[in-house]
Amino acid sequence: MDLVTPLGDEVLDLVAGDRVTLSGVVYTARDEAHLRMMQDGIPFDPVGAVVYHCGPVIAGDRVVAAGPTTSARMNRLSGFLLDAGVRALIGKGGMDATVTEQLRGRGVYLAFTGGCAALAAARMRLEGVSFPELGMAEAVWAIRLDRLPLVVGIDSHGRNLFTGVQARAEEAAGRP
Repeated sequence: MDLVTPLGDEVLDLVAGDRVTLSGVVYTARDEAHLRMMQDGIPFDPVGAVVYHCGPVIAGDRVVAAGPTTSARMNRLSGFLLDAGVRALIGKGGMDATVTEQLRGRGVYLAFTGGCAALAAARMRLEGVSFPELGMAEAVWAIRLDRLPLVVGIDSHGRNLFTGVQARAEEAAGRP
């Protein structure tokens, strides 16, 4: 399925494991950006927005690299964005049960493969920045995507690809 921001109810039909492409504007945010937005407000219209857990490398007006960061770091920081209308989070490694529940009936978590920062950047165009004083990695960058390939990692029905993988890995390691 080809998704275009701002996202609407179409994301509610996605199922964990679905492959999608995403076009349109997304907003990068890591730990410090989340904390700053909680304090000073969200610097973009959150309704239908997508937040990408990423600290991109920017050179002038160009995105050089933009691979995902570990989303679990934002587990406790994501609820306010979803409450404000954000429809999707992008990152790597999944998120916890709290975020899975926060997504229920309203949004999805989309996974992008770590180590593919150059591939991501090839599908991106820089649109702007908020909170530049936080530094390159922590600022909120507005980036326009052109069909970035993603996988639905957590759907709006509570299905989470990462919990199944974790359970199988623990079982294989001999842990209950």
